[in-house]
Amino acid sequence: MALRLGSKIFAGGDTVVMAIVNRTPDSFYDKGANYADAAALESVERAVAEGAGIIDIGGVKAGPGDEVDAAEEIRRTASLVAAVRARHDVVISVDTWRAEVGRIVCAEGADLLNDAWGGFDPGLAEVAAEFGVGLVCTHTGGATPRTRPHRVEYDDVVADVIARTVGEAERAVALGVRRDAILIDPGHDFGKNTRHSLEATRRLPELVATGWPVLVSLSRKDFVGEALDIAAPVDRLVGTLATTAVSAWLGARVYRAHDVAATRQTLDMVAAIAGQRPPAVARRGLA
Repeated sequence: MALRLGSKIFAGGDTVVMAIVNRTPDSFYDKGANYADAAALESVERAVAEGAGIIDIGGVKAGPGDEVDAAEEIRRTASLVAAVRARHDVVISVDTWRAEVGRIVCAEGADLLNDAWGGFDPGLAEVAAEFGVGLVCTHTGGATPRTRPHRVEYDDVVADVIARTVGEAERAVALGVRRDAILIDPGHDFGKNTRHSLEATRRLPELVATGWPVLVSLSRKDFVGEALDIAAPVDRLVGTLATTAVSAWLGARVYRAHDVAATRQTLDMVAAIAGQRPPAVARRGLA
């Protein structure tokens, strides 16, 4: 199906880069590079220029760390949403699990609520319906926000992913969220060990077969690091792009990424190989 977010319509064959802009002083990868207002806006400008179709703004580190209450999360995200809305015709997403935060950022112009903690606050979907914005339904296996998995087990991890994300998606539709504004996310690393995340990747066609557009958040994550024995996130780009290429071949639609230009090139190359995109230029053997 086509995906309609804000003023944008992404056709069924389109792949979209969702650029990560974390307004946190303790991000696992950029270590607070976008915490200051000017730096965050500069990152947004660069991401748009490099081909991002969605800007995903986050105000709380996903993993354990200092407590961030709703008021502080709003301070970190709402003003940036307003500034980006005033400057760019781009889809604005906010990575939050809190309905209180969702309501404020939607009032400032957000188009999409990226619920990375799997419906932990059921009111967030209600906010999406109230404001007519999109929603990402993510699998976490029922994990509490900002916790790491500990000896987590599934009889069938992909069956659990499908049951939970599709259930959240259908609940959102029942609340009034548009069906063409909902995505499902297998939630790599969230409530999973590395083997779970690798299995979710190779079985992406089963998620695609549900009919819901699939978002994958792969960028420099721990499952990439453990698969390759690379401890530092800064050194995980090659593994991330390999996973991105496989995910594109298997049908994922949206890619949450730190490295916009590299991700966009990877997706375009996969599309060219698949015959879905012509070469950008054609000179070789023609002269």
